[in-house]
Amino acid sequence: MVRFLLSRLATAIPTLLIVSITVFALIRLIPGDPATLMLGDLAQPGQVETLRHQMGLDQPVIVQYLIWLGNVVSGDFGQSISTHQSVLPLILERFSVSATIVLLAVFLASLIAVPAGMFAAWRQDRFSDIAVIATSTLLLSIPSFWLGLMMLLVFGLWLGWLPVVGYVPFGRDFTGALLYTIMPVATLVMVESGSIARMARASTIEVARLDYITHARAKGLSEPAVMWRHAFKNAFAPTWTLIGLILGSLLANIAVIETVFTIPGLGRLLVDGIYARDYPVVQGCMLFVAFIYVVVNLAVDLVYPLLDPRVTT
Repeated sequence: MVRFLLSRLATAIPTLLIVSITVFALIRLIPGDPATLMLGDLAQPGQVETLRHQMGLDQPVIVQYLIWLGNVVSGDFGQSISTHQSVLPLILERFSVSATIVLLAVFLASLIAVPAGMFAAWRQDRFSDIAVIATSTLLLSIPSFWLGLMMLLVFGLWLGWLPVVGYVPFGRDFTGALLYTIMPVATLVMVESGSIARMARASTIEVARLDYITHARAKGLSEPAVMWRHAFKNAFAPTWTLIGLILGSLLANIAVIETVFTIPGLGRLLVDGIYARDYPVVQGCMLFVAFIYVVVNLAVDLVYPLLDPRVTT
């Protein structure tokens, strides 16, 4: 287990380093001067040059990268050009909103889709199996932004059951926050349930053909006992990997849902930073998202041996 952990860490660190280089290079390719943006169009040339010197923008690119990387490692992501706030606290504040919605959505999607996929596998080629496959395929085919807009139209405007615009933190008003998060969470649950159910079905069908399942049936165990006591653990392992990938992907790509539902999360912060050409915010968000994605996949890899010990051999 220790060797497995060290090998995954050895892979994660170079990945983060490559990501940091890529993010730094992409930001430097964007037209415009951060110093000019911070001071405004009416700034004097001398003021711009002084600020460029203070920010290290007059240094060679390699020196700029090393200075920036050192600051990032120490927790200094810079200062927002538009709001003049420290970038890291701003990112962490917005990330808590995104993480709440994504974690709720992935948990509920897994709670629904994994049993549905396993049930479909045990009823293979019957009506219930076909119904699960058809529903999963339909959900996979629906764009998340379109589904979100339809939910806003039906439940927000036509029926008036749920608020359309805004967000309330759970710590301030639990009931109000629940009302604001129902539609974005439900949208993500429906969109992601399809792929989880299909994976759970495929892995369960594969496990159901193994000899130890046949032996368990020969011992006279009931089908529910065979499914949950013998097949679930091995069938869930590939599905767990997919859930981890979905979790990391949603945390990285939730900007669409947050824009549709006007949620002040990390994705919305990144979009606003791009429109405002707020380089420190964009750079910090991209690096933070990459870091979260790597951490989530590392956590999934570390849990996997508990589900299937063969991966450590």
